[in-house]
Amino acid sequence: MRTINVFANDTELSKATKKLLKQKLEKSDFVVPQEFDPNAELIVCIGGDGSFLETLQKYEFPLIPFVGINTGHLGFFQEISPDGLDEFIFKYKQEKYEIQHLKTVKAEVIIGKNKKEFIGLNEILIKGIRSRIVHLNISIGGSFIERFSGDGILVSTPAGSTAYNYSLGGSIVDPRLSLLQVTPIAPMNTTAYRSFTSSVILPPYLSIRINPEYAKDKELLIVADGMEHILQGAEEIIIGFSNYIIKLLRFENYDFWTKVKSKFI
Repeated sequence: MRTINVFANDTELSKATKKLLKQKLEKSDFVVPQEFDPNAELIVCIGGDGSFLETLQKYEFPLIPFVGINTGHLGFFQEISPDGLDEFIFKYKQEKYEIQHLKTVKAEVIIGKNKKEFIGLNEILIKGIRSRIVHLNISIGGSFIERFSGDGILVSTPAGSTAYNYSLGGSIVDPRLSLLQVTPIAPMNTTAYRSFTSSVILPPYLSIRINPEYAKDKELLIVADGMEHILQGAEEIIIGFSNYIIKLLRFENYDFWTKVKSKFI
């Protein structure tokens, strides 16, 4: 039997859409399990972009392809509207879709002899806890770049360029490109600290190395796609692409720049 995982957030529209989709899928000879099935052929995520990212984090970036039904607001990852369920099932059974491969970003945090790893599809955010200014020594590809002082920095993938990165004044990046974007958050420019005030674009083979300058700066907040983690004693953070690739279904009429126009203009 062909199995499809279906997950929804807690809004009434999402729950009703999940119930209806389950009925339609089962009539089309698919199985919809109650719990996550790692052997399923597809994951359907009902909600907004936040729900999609939460599902990725919860199930640790599975290899199973995803498709989204948008019951939220922006819906960059969500391909289907709630009134298009029959068309979705028809196109899926006819294999009238393509797979879009999206790279993820990884932060490796060194604390003494221990390492912690965080993955994000959209971004990794590093900032001080309790809204405290942080002082960070930043290197790129082994070369020291700047003594940063400000609220923090954001490292985004092309997929995440239209999210928090965009609200910070970063560039929108076509997801077919392979690059990382480093965007400062409220940077300071003084005689002591000279920080970039615009985004920096990096090729995929370069990593960003961050060393907190003072002992108090080692208490950091790292946010991966909205998931917050407080770290004590962080000595070094290395950020680059991870090996996890997200497979996202895109149907025949999908075009990234058409979606950008519809969402922002």
